[in-house]
Amino acid sequence: MAKITLYTDNGCDLDKEILDGLGIRSFYMSTLINGVTYQDRLSISPSQFYGLLEEPGIIPTTSQVNLADFHTEFSRVMRETDDDVIYLAFSSELSGTCQTASIARDLVNRERITVVDSRNASLGQGLMVLQAARAIAAGKEKQEVLREIDGMIKRMESIFIVGNLEMLKRGGRINPAAAMIGDLLSIKPILQIVDGKIEPLERVHGIKKAKKRLLDIIEQRSSRLREQPVGLAYSKDLEGAQQIRQMMEERFGCQDFFVSEVGALIGSHVGPGTYGLFFLRD
Repeated sequence: MAKITLYTDNGCDLDKEILDGLGIRSFYMSTLINGVTYQDRLSISPSQFYGLLEEPGIIPTTSQVNLADFHTEFSRVMRETDDDVIYLAFSSELSGTCQTASIARDLVNRERITVVDSRNASLGQGLMVLQAARAIAAGKEKQEVLREIDGMIKRMESIFIVGNLEMLKRGGRINPAAAMIGDLLSIKPILQIVDGKIEPLERVHGIKKAKKRLLDIIEQRSSRLREQPVGLAYSKDLEGAQQIRQMMEERFGCQDFFVSEVGALIGSHVGPGTYGLFFLRD
């Protein structure tokens, strides 16, 4: 049975220390700020990134992993090892990274390299990566690991409150007038990922009501929250995330949380004050 090397990218919002500890390798999409290129979680931490956002006029932009990086790394693994490769990628609907990796796979070795489109982002992708690592560590064969990932792709729910309409406006996801009115009225959009794309779900007045509504929606989609790991991602406001965790514990009896701060890649599009919950639906 061939050994499996697992790859992901920084779209999964897992810290490098966690990836290294589990033997997971990562590709890095870049964030450009004031002419300086950063690699999220490698050369800039989430806290450093949100600190930079406080400076006036900062408009971060992001870019995908380039073909040469994929080709070089895939070629190295094929040359130096007999390993099979699984790359669990950031949603192809949100970045061209998955498609670029597929081109590199075709150029290097289609038989031993498998590129999987997570159709998700942040801890929606991250929970899949963690489960894939556990399955590999348990000695499961490649096709078994891929079946587990596929099952999670089909059931993963990713629902989040966006705290900063300005960032959505800059990214073209809402128009400037809607952003201005939303800020004045303290409207908090609740968004979801469906088939790899970010889609609006609801708009709620005020963060307190938005958090409660977030839990109402989750309750409608899963009756087994207590029996599974739940991903909780946040941008900058750890205290707010801890409040949501406490609400989940009290209401649903959730015990297994994986909490992570949103990095520069996704934070460039949603800004500070964002909270996301990730779980498997019934």
